[in-house]
Amino acid sequence: MNRTIKKTIKFILVGGLFVALAYFLPILFGIFILCGVIDVSRNRGLDVSVFQQYFLKNGVGTWMASPINLLLDVLALPYWNKGVYKLNDLPEDYQTEIRSLMRSADEGELVNRLEQHMGDSPRAMVFFKWYGKNNEAPISMPAFHEDFRFVRTIGVSAFRERERTSKHFGPFRPSFRVLYCLNEIKDESAYIKVGPVEHRWKNERLFIFDDTLLHQSFNETDAPRYVLFVDIVRPSYLRPVFDLAISLIRVMFKGVNGVFYKNWKMVNARTTP
Repeated sequence: MNRTIKKTIKFILVGGLFVALAYFLPILFGIFILCGVIDVSRNRGLDVSVFQQYFLKNGVGTWMASPINLLLDVLALPYWNKGVYKLNDLPEDYQTEIRSLMRSADEGELVNRLEQHMGDSPRAMVFFKWYGKNNEAPISMPAFHEDFRFVRTIGVSAFRERERTSKHFGPFRPSFRVLYCLNEIKDESAYIKVGPVEHRWKNERLFIFDDTLLHQSFNETDAPRYVLFVDIVRPSYLRPVFDLAISLIRVMFKGVNGVFYKNWKMVNARTTP
């Protein structure tokens, strides 16, 4: 089945769901529409294409989770969701843990050790920790299996040269995404774009953002790009609520993290107690 047919079928199914909900559950449908509009409006550089992506394409899962995500935004107050962060925007103890993790990644020489396991796939992903539970990985990194206070997911994403993702939204907001470039990038053509913000790995190795915003990653260089891929629990005075949400996500999607990364080669997918 070619891509155009798949998109057409998905459009018809989503459209049919809209009509069914509007007819049989108009109040519930209205609540979801309102929450979706509020949620998608958080994106900067908003235009018609962002709404189409959110309501009709790969943002539908984020839309369905919008009532919960908006509630989490309220429960996180007074830590206002800035969307894109610098390290010093986070509480001091978060900064300390993230710096320690980056130092462990640098000392672990991950790029050289993982290269042979990534193969020739345009995109590959290996997880050492998935929503708080340790994963078996092809290389040993004991520092990634520690009991962190704030870090919940640790992985490495690898892009081959001339590769990019599609525009997409992450589905859930109890955590923020921390990315740390592991190899030296000399070309400005390797970057991540979140709305109008373009972060060039050549200029700064660390980038922190809310991944439920529309984003896209690019590696238009002639060399692979390796990035440490980390989720941290959101800062909040009600952190047990956010930890519970993360635990529920882990249970709901146990063993199927490939659902989120279906276009990636998953180097490992098993968790250990």
